[in-house]
Amino acid sequence: MAGASPTLRQRELGMRLRKLRNTLGLTVDEVGDKLLCSPTKISRMETGARRPNLRDVRDLCNLYGVDQATSAELMDIARQAREQSWWTQYEDLNLNPYIGLEQDAVTITAYMMYYVPALLQTEGYARAIIKGILPKIAPEIHEQRVEARLRRQQKLEQPDVRYRALLDEAVLHRPVGGPEIMVTQLDKIIEFGETDRARVQVIPFDAGAHAAQDSNFVLFEFDGSLSPIVFVESLIKHLYQERKADVDRYREAVEHLRDVALSPKDSIRRIAEIREKYAKER
Repeated sequence: MAGASPTLRQRELGMRLRKLRNTLGLTVDEVGDKLLCSPTKISRMETGARRPNLRDVRDLCNLYGVDQATSAELMDIARQAREQSWWTQYEDLNLNPYIGLEQDAVTITAYMMYYVPALLQTEGYARAIIKGILPKIAPEIHEQRVEARLRRQQKLEQPDVRYRALLDEAVLHRPVGGPEIMVTQLDKIIEFGETDRARVQVIPFDAGAHAAQDSNFVLFEFDGSLSPIVFVESLIKHLYQERKADVDRYREAVEHLRDVALSPKDSIRRIAEIREKYAKER
């Protein structure tokens, strides 16, 4: 976990605290009673949904009877979980802990049915899609979101990251920003696909009904003992699915989508065909 972001440190700490509690056979209600706090507070710490308070971690270590070395290690993880990440400089991103998960994942699988995934967007496309989704967005926040989105794309420059984009064909036909922007955008997807920086597959219209027609989602997978997590996008409140049964359901959807999608080679060919149509409209 060396070099892990505060987001992953927060999840690691929660996982270890939950394991300690379960080993002692304590419930979150019993822990809450002993520490004079709500069970929800304990639960949110264990799921990584709450930034750890150092005093709370110290009290939990004392309650669980951990040795001095383990207590010092957990306190150190808690301090790292409270550090500021680069994306905290941007106001109103509303993507915490998403960006932290994205930055630390070793495998990312994105399914998109409405627009090109953020890690593949050009600046022009990003600017147009953000404004399209939030027409009343303040200009300064708009600029921050575009800048942060482009900065996030440095993730795909890492040699050990595996990125797959499963795109509903509708994504390619939706003229975000107009023909000029779409030509540039599709050129970027083709380049990433041909250079293996991303594995892109298109789910064609003639595939009919398929296993993931409810929403965009992203599956994050990590090295080490941290379990995968699925981010599901919605208009108001995003969901993070961590239960094994839920993650397995999304894994099943990914397998089905890969089966019905065009091959990476045929997908690039389909994207190039659609790109030529936009080129003629410029």
